[in-house]
Amino acid sequence: MSATQTTQDEQLYWLALQLVPGLGSRKAGQLIAQFQGPREVFRASLSELESTGLATAAARSILSGCTFEDAATQQQKMMQSGAVMVPLLDTRYPKRLRSIFDPPPLLFCRGRIELLDSLMIGIVGTRRPTAYGSAASDRLARDLAMAGLTVVSGMARGIDTAAHKAALEVGGGTVAVLGCGVDLVYPAENRKLAEEIASKGLVVSEFPMGTPAYPQNFPIRNRIVSGLGVGILVVEGAKYSGSAITARLAVEQGRELFAVPGNITSKMSWSPNLLIKQGAKLVQEAEDVLSELSAGDRRQLQAAKVGRQVAEQQSLTPEVESAAGRSLLGLLAVDEPLHVDVILENLPQYSSSELIAALFELEMLGLVRQLAGKQFIKVW
Repeated sequence: MSATQTTQDEQLYWLALQLVPGLGSRKAGQLIAQFQGPREVFRASLSELESTGLATAAARSILSGCTFEDAATQQQKMMQSGAVMVPLLDTRYPKRLRSIFDPPPLLFCRGRIELLDSLMIGIVGTRRPTAYGSAASDRLARDLAMAGLTVVSGMARGIDTAAHKAALEVGGGTVAVLGCGVDLVYPAENRKLAEEIASKGLVVSEFPMGTPAYPQNFPIRNRIVSGLGVGILVVEGAKYSGSAITARLAVEQGRELFAVPGNITSKMSWSPNLLIKQGAKLVQEAEDVLSELSAGDRRQLQAAKVGRQVAEQQSLTPEVESAAGRSLLGLLAVDEPLHVDVILENLPQYSSSELIAALFELEMLGLVRQLAGKQFIKVW
């Protein structure tokens, strides 16, 4: 059956099928393929449903139509939050995601739906990154977004947040795949980021509206993070981290696997360093990712020309007027935050007021970032 764009009436059938208790993504996809759509699934007989291997309880639930009332409620919630539903047979459904073993039957979306048709790269990592990991995620996401790739991540704190913010800052595309409904925000601290992504990027979830962020949802959503893009870039992650799970899923899905090497004494470097040992492409700069793209994907990027003007503006180095500011840039590093007291001790030729003013100047120019505890780091 050729893919078509879903009508308003058909949405109820998709939603009702999604809400059938005990019906997983894989089985739902098999039913849709066999009966040629959700409407036809609900018109099937008990024997026809059971002949597919469907459990009797799930088959009887479909026959009863008991989920249609909840489906109508879901439709109302979508309208209230500005969400759009993109089913498996919709022409807007991402082609790469459709090809994985168990694609989600439905995607609930808020934002720029057209990003589903863009060339994507997943960036994942720990929720507790080092300064080096945050800087690497920021720099690589920024450069990949300016090259035209849409940055996909899970909007968790840490590496995910850094990647989304960097892509937005350069006017690039970014997709946040949630482990809850798209009308909710997790973690709550990312509420402002979620709204910015919904406005300038895209928020996606396979979970129905109003679904809380249950812990078991996150490993499930990881297959979407890896399945949407051409590959996954792991920045930092411990031995049994979510990024390691996403990397394994990427390999199973036939995606490219990239990793940023890390300090061998840091437990947060365990996952990317092991992946490199096992054959993942070592990444030091965005070009290491771009060079692995197929000829067709590179042509798509060239045709899109996303972020060209932004890239030209970002290539211009802001002029630092004060001598104290230039000295600060020479002192600060991208991977080792310095406390303000340490900065004052290392630059005794300047008064404290001069250095504070210089730090403020560098922050305004985007050359220095202040971290928690009055620590400062150079922006890579």
